[in-house]
Amino acid sequence: MKAIILAGGSGTRLWPLSRKNYPKQFLKISGDLSLLQQTAERALKIVSIDDIVVMTNKEYRFHVKSDMCSLPSAGATAFANIILEPACRNTAPAIALGISYCRDRLGAGDDEVLFVCPSDHIIRPDERFVEHVRCAGKIAQQGYIVTFGVKPDRPETGYGYIKKGRGHSLAGCEDFFEVEAFAEKPDIDTAKTYLDGGYLWNSGMFAFTIGQMTEEIKKHAPGISRMLELGFDEMAAQFNEMPDLSIDYAVMEKSSNAATLPLDIYWNDIGSWDSLYDVLEKNEAGNVAVGDVSMLDTRNCLILGSKRLISTIGMEDCLIVETEDALLVSKKGETQKVKDLVGMMKNNSRTEVEEHVTSYRPWGSFTVLEEGPRYKIKRIVVNPTEKLSLQMHYHRSEHWVVVKGTAKVLIGEKVILIHENESVYVPKSTLHRLENPGKVALEIIEVQNGEYLGEDDIIRSDDRYGRDKEI
Repeated sequence: MKAIILAGGSGTRLWPLSRKNYPKQFLKISGDLSLLQQTAERALKIVSIDDIVVMTNKEYRFHVKSDMCSLPSAGATAFANIILEPACRNTAPAIALGISYCRDRLGAGDDEVLFVCPSDHIIRPDERFVEHVRCAGKIAQQGYIVTFGVKPDRPETGYGYIKKGRGHSLAGCEDFFEVEAFAEKPDIDTAKTYLDGGYLWNSGMFAFTIGQMTEEIKKHAPGISRMLELGFDEMAAQFNEMPDLSIDYAVMEKSSNAATLPLDIYWNDIGSWDSLYDVLEKNEAGNVAVGDVSMLDTRNCLILGSKRLISTIGMEDCLIVETEDALLVSKKGETQKVKDLVGMMKNNSRTEVEEHVTSYRPWGSFTVLEEGPRYKIKRIVVNPTEKLSLQMHYHRSEHWVVVKGTAKVLIGEKVILIHENESVYVPKSTLHRLENPGKVALEIIEVQNGEYLGEDDIIRSDDRYGRDKEI
């Protein structure tokens, strides 16, 4: 079995905590591991690290690499199976590209079972889930495309549903069912009838053999099938030509071999702030409070703070999420509209939609402390032994002051070491590089001056992370 983890989503429904440049799969929402790491840890109970493939896009590749290389169960292991989707083309093309990768790069044959899952779900307990995945693998070997259906505990309008058909038994497995029909996200009255009718929530997780899914794609999605006949490299090069189709629409809704395996466990796709409230531990008043929070006569609220004190009086059934640059206040039950709010702000060119105050890079991170006309102040953290690209800027100069650690700086042809409370000036249009040669994190304050201070005014001449070769 191979496990394919889909980690390319932007997670806008959890704004302002999740943003395009740092979406929810990389957040440590529930525990000390990110949602991606939790997903990978579950997969490691079934397959080895070499049999896990993560699909993402180029903007997230270093986040994925960082998370996967620091998995507790795998140790400090280099992770190579990262597929960068050339374009956003939904789950059907993504799964097809994953199949091609497993064939060409991992030597998988038609009888190999692939387990496909999103990277941002919370599932408990792991041991029970692992039993279900192994069972799904056995069902897939019988010629079925298996979708995991979750037994609902309430009428839910945020999920798609699966109507069960004829039941089947398989030795050593839970009973499974043919799929009679898939249903889109319903209104509340329809959701109640689905609950009474024994429908299952559609979890978006699948198991199938490569050969069976290839046949199904050939039968129902010829535009994708033609691409599957190519090798992985050629398929990736022509990925933009793939149709934008979900695997449900392209295959599952049309297949006569679709089966569903009911999951009688806790599952939450964290698709809204209401969903997150359900996951987190609450106090006796039904409140979830993280950060510096003082509450009076407050009940059933979710309050997530960052740096400021948040105080509430007489609040009930509300959501308050504070970050360094944004504050979201909403009624519970209305948080599905966060996606609409983000769309509205995006139309108004609000940078807060995509960027946090702190941005992460393969070498470390930077935080914008203040900015105004012709200046910007950042706090830059460079991890031990890491270094920035050799670069220049046409429109700005930079002044660096070391706060902690030792900086090795190249300016033009001159190399110097800068220690705490020392500084250096980098003129415009001058090649330069910042490096941390030490064993502790390097922290500097950077003051930029110039007529244009955008991040795209970086001309890279050399970069250990390959960004100098990107167009």
